[in-house]
Amino acid sequence: MLQIRPVSDLRNKFPDIEKIVNAGEPVYLTKSGYGAMVVLSLEEYSKLTDGVETALDMADRLAAESSTRMSHEEVFGNLRPLSLRIGF
Repeated sequence: MLQIRPVSDLRNKFPDIEKIVNAGEPVYLTKSGYGAMVVLSLEEYSKLTDGVETALDMADRLAAESSTRMSHEEVFGNLRPLSLRIGF
């Protein structure tokens, strides 16, 4: 179930928030009725960012092996097809 809580719950009900995120669910925090942030466990955050780190490491290796450089448009124009090839 989607967990949406006021940001004050982070301070006032930390054990409840911690229990939810440690179960693998994100908690969406609001401030004045608007979305402010999302709290994730370190494991869930790592799942989201590990693929990015892998892609950046691959890009660094490819850049070191080649003298070819791409423009901003070429890089971001190819971002979507690359993400599909590497499983994002």
